[in-house]
Amino acid sequence: MLYPNQTIKDNCLYIGGANTVELAKEYGTPLYVMDEDMIRETCREFKRAIYDGVGENGLVLYASKAFSCRAMYRLVREEGLGIDVVSGGELYTAMKENFPPEKIYFHGNNKTADEIELALSYGVGRFAVDNKEELFLLNELSVKRGVRAKISFRIKPGIDAHTFDAVMTGQIDSKFGVALENGEAFEIMKTAAALPGIEVVGVHCHIGSQIFTTEPFFGAVDVMVDFIARLRRELSIDIRELNLGGGYGIKYTEEDKPIAPAEMFSKVLSHLKEKCEKTGEPVPRVLIEPGRSIVAAAGVTLYTVGSVKTIKDVRTYVSVDGGMTDNPRYALYESRYTATVANRASEPQSETITLAGRCCESGDLIGKDMPLQKTKAGDILAVFSTGAYNYSMASNYNRVPRAATVFVSGGKSREVIRRESYEDIIRNDL
Repeated sequence: MLYPNQTIKDNCLYIGGANTVELAKEYGTPLYVMDEDMIRETCREFKRAIYDGVGENGLVLYASKAFSCRAMYRLVREEGLGIDVVSGGELYTAMKENFPPEKIYFHGNNKTADEIELALSYGVGRFAVDNKEELFLLNELSVKRGVRAKISFRIKPGIDAHTFDAVMTGQIDSKFGVALENGEAFEIMKTAAALPGIEVVGVHCHIGSQIFTTEPFFGAVDVMVDFIARLRRELSIDIRELNLGGGYGIKYTEEDKPIAPAEMFSKVLSHLKEKCEKTGEPVPRVLIEPGRSIVAAAGVTLYTVGSVKTIKDVRTYVSVDGGMTDNPRYALYESRYTATVANRASEPQSETITLAGRCCESGDLIGKDMPLQKTKAGDILAVFSTGAYNYSMASNYNRVPRAATVFVSGGKSREVIRRESYEDIIRNDL
């Protein structure tokens, strides 16, 4: 399975015009490789899709938890997107790149007082408030500063996103947000409207991840616009922004059929306009939060094969020099991936293997029953669609140093995150 930015030449895999085998030699493995040109074009696709639907009355926010580093925030700033952040660390990194604070939306279900203080000091554009304790803390800290924090409440719309349970977030039984079904969303809005340090400007929902149809988003639009109309009717609260979150599916395997941004938002925003017309509501400012769908397909992780262990009539294990420390998603969700031998990429994938990591855990796998070329020690193995939730979820388990990340553009590469050393591992030990 190849993406348009990937080619095979002289039996080797190329990404963004760069030879992955040569990249592995130059930078070592494991190695995250990100196609910068593909990321930029995907950012522009989302911007065009929103502009075609609502003109200037919309904003694309990159969900930076998918992949964040200084180079990524710099790229997103240059492409004119906003960002959402979910921690003080993400916020601090973005501000080190002089990201426009008014285009930063601060999410998270348990923001600390220190993080809220940091965000207030930077003047972030919006707080996506999750619960009443956060609301009261934000109000208290805002009053002390003599400011009013602009907020958007995270609402659980009760929509079935038709995705995996582990990545569903819009149902009532979720740690995120406040629910509509039991009335808590309405009550917290009523409370917030009376607080001196708070200005309610929007509502937010996120129904899940890896969604491949538009129907769940139609349902979210209907529920959220009805709620906006009720707030205006019963509480005289003017909601000016509707954040529809993210969750747009990407292609990990041949079975995945993602919808292009232009098609997705042509339908979703048309539905929003029709719904607003029916309810008599003005069309709100629309925000969306793609993360995975901006960076996942642009990323490939390169490994060096260390051993091939065939257990007769059971399975073949291909072990690489990475694993759950650089990609924990199989261990967490049994996420499926596609791989190839980068130095023999044009050869047929005649084997069925289990791709194993190096950690001292039986569950340290990248995939089971994966098709692959006949493989031997020393081969360079490439796993596709690893640009999201790989580096950002990496760890030092077993005291393994985190891998380097390179951006490629027009066939040229540059390191944007250095490989950790053993000295980095012990840096904070006392």
